[in-house]
Amino acid sequence: MMQRSLLRRVGQSVLVLWAAFTLSFLLLQVLPGDAVLIKFQNPDLGLSPDQIAEMRLAYGADNPLWQQYLHTLMAMLRGDFGYSVQAGVAVSDLLISNLPATLQLALLGFALATLIAFALAALSRLPALRVLRSLLQSVPALFISLPTFWLGIALIQLFSFQLRWIPVINPSPLQGLILPVITVAIPISAPLAQILLRSIDQVATQPFVAVARAKGASESRVLWHHVMRNALLPVLNVAGLLLGELIAGALITETVFGLSGIGQLTQQAVNNQDVAVLQAVVMISALAFVLINLLVDALMPLFDPRLQVIAGGSR
Repeated sequence: MMQRSLLRRVGQSVLVLWAAFTLSFLLLQVLPGDAVLIKFQNPDLGLSPDQIAEMRLAYGADNPLWQQYLHTLMAMLRGDFGYSVQAGVAVSDLLISNLPATLQLALLGFALATLIAFALAALSRLPALRVLRSLLQSVPALFISLPTFWLGIALIQLFSFQLRWIPVINPSPLQGLILPVITVAIPISAPLAQILLRSIDQVATQPFVAVARAKGASESRVLWHHVMRNALLPVLNVAGLLLGELIAGALITETVFGLSGIGQLTQQAVNNQDVAVLQAVVMISALAFVLINLLVDALMPLFDPRLQVIAGGSR
């Protein structure tokens, strides 16, 4: 039964990827400008109109739209993202050289966001900090309202220009990651903390928690062994969505901090109307989103065996 449910989710994921490809392809086609003309009409190159026409023919820029769609779709199914008009190399080579930096930023940001969310949730449950409970619960709402680009600029202003703790020019690899990771983590930690706090409050009222206290369990054991353990399921469900969203936030952060990654590659592709690169970035982001959510769907029954029973009974 679980295998049938997972296969259904895989089928839905394939439809999502196809929809993302089709929509992005159509939107990119209606953008003003032409990547081939932007590059080859440069007077410095000295190309004649006939030579430019040959270049357009080589790139398939003059083919009917439906032929371009089918050609691009079939190529992507084979793992071929085409060639970058501006860079003159395969798009896959550009992705291979830029994707690791983006993944590093996204994963470190997600790890920090998780730590912040759990810290806020744990502090709000401590008896000594009950007075600060309402304040701590309002912090996530503040975090989620901060635009990523504004937060990054504010952190640079504070820690680099005012406090001079982290240099802007020629930082070490570790120093160069501190502010970007914080910038990515803070907005993502907000919804995680809010859902975790709400889930903890709901689980704390369950009868098994009262039984644990009646047996003499300490508040810390009740929190971490009984309450927190059972409050993780909603967080895990939302974490998959947020991790996919985090990749998009990493692209903006890379632009703010001038980091080499998919964000900088995307910015250059937008400036040059490099459709092949933009299409590949969209599909890589969509694929990451789909794979993350498939992984969450596969892991959730392991955290809560009741889901296996529900899935089995629904068939």
